[in-house]
Amino acid sequence: MNIRNLSQALAIIAVLLFASIFCPTVYAQGALPESPTPSTAPVASNAFIEPITTRPQTSETHHKFWDNENRVLFLTSAALSGADFAVTRANLQSGGTEMNPIVRLFGTSTAGLAANFAGETMGVVGFSYFFHKTGHHKLERAVSMVNIGCSAGAVAYGMTHRGVRVTARF
Repeated sequence: MNIRNLSQALAIIAVLLFASIFCPTVYAQGALPESPTPSTAPVASNAFIEPITTRPQTSETHHKFWDNENRVLFLTSAALSGADFAVTRANLQSGGTEMNPIVRLFGTSTAGLAANFAGETMGVVGFSYFFHKTGHHKLERAVSMVNIGCSAGAVAYGMTHRGVRVTARF
């Protein structure tokens, strides 16, 4: 498999992952209220009709943003971003090339590379907070988990390809 086929496959996987993460039906936050069943009895015109009410959310769906689980997820994400920074910097200094086109923009200097990975970590916390405030608590945690997986994969790839000069044919 050459680089072109690999990049096309990765692009398709990225699109499918993005679509599955932001699909609202995958991460529904609660059950829909049961719909009333139609009755066969005639209804008097002056009969009182009860409004449909939803049950209030239980306390287990509400949590503080800086709870223990989020702290562990954010610390793990930050640690793996730091490891990714160190491995990427070492590979770039030994003659390797950056394969991520976004990081490639910042990879010309150590400060730019550090700013990229710090921004990535802040972005994870920001997206998690956004999902927390909008009530999407599963997505709140999923953002950190996806970042942890991507950073761990990048560190593993960087460690196995230390100092290897990668040339891409496009």
